[in-house]
Amino acid sequence: MTVAHRARPGDRQPGSDGGRGGGKGRVRIAPSLLSADFARLGDDVAMCEAGGADWLHIDVMDGQFVPNLTFGAKVIETVRGLTKLPLDVHLMVVQPEKYFEDFVAAGASGLTIHVEAAPHLHRQLARIRELGCAAGVALNPGTPVDAIREVIPELDLLLVMTVNPGFGGQEFIPYSVGKVERARALLDAEGSAAALEVDGGISRKTIARVYAAGANTFVAGNAIFSAREPQKEIAALRAECATKV
Repeated sequence: MTVAHRARPGDRQPGSDGGRGGGKGRVRIAPSLLSADFARLGDDVAMCEAGGADWLHIDVMDGQFVPNLTFGAKVIETVRGLTKLPLDVHLMVVQPEKYFEDFVAAGASGLTIHVEAAPHLHRQLARIRELGCAAGVALNPGTPVDAIREVIPELDLLLVMTVNPGFGGQEFIPYSVGKVERARALLDAEGSAAALEVDGGISRKTIARVYAAGANTFVAGNAIFSAREPQKEIAALRAECATKV
């Protein structure tokens, strides 16, 4: 099944420079709906929009690749009905190719799969793009950056996990900063325009360090949704990066 082209997370979006052309580019904040209150999902999505979120991040977990079990196509479809923001869908699953068609049809803008769960990575990334979706690869903390060197031409996004995936609210792994630096150097050396995203423990205390290291896209869940004023927290995170420009 082929669907009409949807805006890729790396593509130009309204009010965004898209971060194309390599380098860090414009800061993008992607609130993680894993930390949202699903009893008031519409309100939380509207809050993210009003606060200036660039994307919404949706974590899909299968209880196998990671211990937790979370969202599927129905949730993606529901969120798509609530917003026009790009939906950045992170598949923490085994055999991710089983979900591509359903998730794209549900409204995903980008699909990110784990190199650790994708032995046929090139073919899987090509399939995501064939479906009109942005193709991303995620790296667990213990996986070296070089694991994606051979597929860089296929990437719209590289996600460096700064915690071990599977649960929200974990503490940022400090030596992830060096890994982000290596990822930025590799993308730049290959002339890649892929977004460089980080996910895990991102807060006012950590975001400036990974921005200075070369990341341009930041997933934040607990830091936003548990803040006293969640809507203002999005701008506060962005402002922390401005001090490192």
